[in-house]
Amino acid sequence: MNPSNPLESIFYIKVPENFVSSDDAFKIDTSVELPVQNKINEAPGDFNPSEITTEQILAGILTVLAYDKNNKNLDYYRSILLKVKPNIKKELCEAAILKTKNEDYDLAEEIFLALLGLDPEDNAIILNMALFLDQRADSYRNNGLLEDADAYDNDARCYYEQALNAEPAIPDAFFNAGFFYLKQHKYIEARDSFETYIALTCDVADEELGDDGLYKKERAQEIVNKIKASNMDDESFRAAYDYISRGEEEKGLEEIRSFLQNNPKVWNAWFMLGWALRRLERFSDAKVAFLESLKNGGEENADTYNELSLCYVQEKNFDEAKKCLMKALSIEPESTKVISNLGYLSLAMGNKEEARKYFTAVLEFEPNDKIAAAELLKLESEM
Repeated sequence: MNPSNPLESIFYIKVPENFVSSDDAFKIDTSVELPVQNKINEAPGDFNPSEITTEQILAGILTVLAYDKNNKNLDYYRSILLKVKPNIKKELCEAAILKTKNEDYDLAEEIFLALLGLDPEDNAIILNMALFLDQRADSYRNNGLLEDADAYDNDARCYYEQALNAEPAIPDAFFNAGFFYLKQHKYIEARDSFETYIALTCDVADEELGDDGLYKKERAQEIVNKIKASNMDDESFRAAYDYISRGEEEKGLEEIRSFLQNNPKVWNAWFMLGWALRRLERFSDAKVAFLESLKNGGEENADTYNELSLCYVQEKNFDEAKKCLMKALSIEPESTKVISNLGYLSLAMGNKEEARKYFTAVLEFEPNDKIAAAELLKLESEM
């Protein structure tokens, strides 16, 4: 049973009024119904009260905590869970992080939601939720699912903002938020986040920071210096990205060209120029911009090579397109976006067998990639 609404997978039971527990056990309030998680594939008519397990009740409580934020008995359910499982927060957090590493995102999100329901004021959980949503957005973006990626980015931003407003301040919230803003080309917010991280850790002894803390401090300062040296916190730069993201490429071009007049060596700016031109299908001009981006420091950015490959494809220069995609893949070996583009390039070159291998590889990394699955199905029908 896989209901669209997780709350449909639970039912409630009434504890008998004459129920008596042992002296050291948790006191049960017989006036409150307990949620019970239905067994997998168990039909409603198959329910047998005598077979209910403690695990089903605890699982039912977790489902309520995750998805029924307005339930009037939440405090009582939390008290049961914490009494029966005193280390439940630690266990759930470890499980959620493991599921995230294994890219089992649906289950990881369910666990994080349960954690938030268990302790909505725990800022560490809020930050971990932000990091999880951030990573999930990256995964969708790498798979070309841009709308889903944007939705998860918006959710991540909300949790980052909560973590940034925590009292007392959480230095790691600012460090991680800095990278979140960097990916979105919001360099002013990124600069401010990294500078705050540095300020919060400036009086902490090196021994207390440890190797990881010292690395973060140096990395934060390095990024702040780079943003300032390249004027990436300039308003024109920010405006250009905002315009292009909203589909107003012509306005974005005006802003980024204005920026480049005074900052001709900023690779990100050349990339943004190429991005706008490519979206306008001005492929020859876009190619020039992307090549300038590579000359000025963008050679370690997989997206630059990926975008440049699209320009070469339009020119039917398939050899150069493949070189670009292979370079992008060497930078990001698990990018399904790049691997998919290699599949489409193979199709354009008439090599269906090679295309099949690339789309198969996409599904190995991301089994739910509908585009790759559709292309494979089409190829199988033609072979």
